[in-house]
Amino acid sequence: MRKMFGSIAHRYDLMNTLMSFGRDRFWRMRVVELAALTPGGVMLDVGAGTGKIALEASRACRDARIIAVDLTREMMMIGMRGSPERVKWLCADVLMSPFRDASFDAVTSGFLVRNVMDIRRAFGEQFRVVKPGGRVICLDAGPPPENILNPLMKFHLNRIIPRLGALISGDPAAYKYLPASTQAFKTAQELAALMESSGFTEVAYERHMLGSINIVHGKRPA
Repeated sequence: MRKMFGSIAHRYDLMNTLMSFGRDRFWRMRVVELAALTPGGVMLDVGAGTGKIALEASRACRDARIIAVDLTREMMMIGMRGSPERVKWLCADVLMSPFRDASFDAVTSGFLVRNVMDIRRAFGEQFRVVKPGGRVICLDAGPPPENILNPLMKFHLNRIIPRLGALISGDPAAYKYLPASTQAFKTAQELAALMESSGFTEVAYERHMLGSINIVHGKRPA
């Protein structure tokens, strides 16, 4: 997984923008809005990649401190270019978080949980490091709902994205894996249930891009 994301790091952000028709920034802005950071707050962005959510949070709340964590150095190196001082970068495994209990006011992730070996453990670590009353927000892709628009979304996932990915990134295998993993992943309801079983309360979700993008969020009880 690390090797695959390393190979597409140089075109990762561009591909996300093209695949989402430019909507990806609005989803990140919504994640940051749900994090509800206050001046002096501390946020952890896990599976940060090139740090787009972390950098969005640094713009939205200029007094907040943010830590961006990822396993792929190539992705982080791109994000670190021009990154403000208050965003700190760390190469670490999100399943074995190196932080103390109750360290953060909010924990965010973007397109992470679809790629981890153990989703419950990932949510368990996020629960552990967020403060009581703090929020955890998960942005990820999932299978499009079975409705009249389902064939259109499947055509986009299975035909357009692999061809576009091969052309833009030079790694056709990566952009076959990403649509396949999306369609095989959890629904928004299933992710919400996993968050609840990890101890989160006030769990809710939003669906975007014809139901293929989910934002699931909850709180650690105060």
